Amino acid sequence: MNLVLQTNHKNLQGQIAVTGSKSETNRLLLLKALFPTITLANTSNSDDSEVMQKALVGNDEIVDIHHAGTAMRFLTAYFAVNEGREVVMTGSGRMQERPIKILVEALAQLGVEISYEKEEGYPPIRIKGKKVTASKVSLAANVSSQYISALLLVASKLENGLELTLEGEITSIPYIKMTLALLNDLDIQTSFEGNVIKVYPKEAVASKEMVVESDWSSASYFFSLVALADAASITLSSYKENSLQGDSALVSIYEKMGVKTTFEGNKMTLVKQPDFKFETVNFDLNNTPDIAQTIVVTCLGLGIGCHLTGLHTLKIKETDRLEALRIELTKLGANISVTNDSLTLGLSDTINHNVKIATYNDHRMAMAFAPLALKVPIIIENAEVVSKSYPDFWNDLKELNFEISEL
Repeated sequence: MNLVLQTNHKNLQGQIAVTGSKSETNRLLLLKALFPTITLANTSNSDDSEVMQKALVGNDEIVDIHHAGTAMRFLTAYFAVNEGREVVMTGSGRMQERPIKILVEALAQLGVEISYEKEEGYPPIRIKGKKVTASKVSLAANVSSQYISALLLVASKLENGLELTLEGEITSIPYIKMTLALLNDLDIQTSFEGNVIKVYPKEAVASKEMVVESDWSSASYFFSLVALADAASITLSSYKENSLQGDSALVSIYEKMGVKTTFEGNKMTLVKQPDFKFETVNFDLNNTPDIAQTIVVTCLGLGIGCHLTGLHTLKIKETDRLEALRIELTKLGANISVTNDSLTLGLSDTINHNVKIATYNDHRMAMAFAPLALKVPIIIENAEVVSKSYPDFWNDLKELNFEISEL
């Protein structure tokens, strides 16, 4: 499905209820599988979370998680410590190109047996679950925090808990802290000192409802819309000012691009600041790489330059996001260069009209480019890919008077 996006409404006003955080939901789904006394509310309706839920409640020998990278990492650890269960974890063609070796080697240190069905280091993998008594693991910390969170989520169910030593610079620390905070909410004892994380064993937790906060990565597209509009006031729910999600850094980042954020109750309101003086921005996104696409597209729409660093994990996402951004932004007339871990956008005063944006089976490519429709008509290819994290996205844009039609 290819969609044509355009709008003559440059003054955006509205209220949007955003689905629960995919990151929080998938962590809590795994914890609920380990501790059935937990109940969940406001869970994500994303494809990734549905895949995660299906895998956790099913009994299939072959577990296909499609494009869901978080599910691949988290479920690898879950099935590895599920004594007596044998599964083959597989996924889409792109998933079979995304590395899993670091996590597999970490689990091997605990005595778990995992083998590769095709290419070494990549899915599909065969996991033979066993009881784990070892408690010390070390792994590289600069590739993906999901490997770390996968181990932490199952750690309290190990007989002797887990002491995890991280080697090198730690990537996406907020996501690790989110995992630990969720464990702490269940009265599971943890510590994080220097490069060592400890999770202590816990056989059971008290009955408790865990309410999932709405997804900050999904909120990023509304920050972009407000920045690019002539005038705007958009209220989003349900959000916390002191959020566990790293992408809540959007508040301070977009303040430098003319968006003011206020909180009241469980809602936040984004307002375009009149007569804001825009200038080139520089951001280190080591802790928040998932919002890089949104930020660079916003900068193109504003006609300002940007230099973004800390982007090394983008090369192993749903697509090589740095290369995808370079290709698609160049189509629009941008002056852009990328390295293995950074992106630089030069000043530009024109944007090409009616450009077809390829999405590379990547939900964030589709949604990050959509706000440019405030500046020029734009075509989003394979627009249904948004269901991976935000199925209601196109309907929510229509609520803001965007004209959306199939090509």
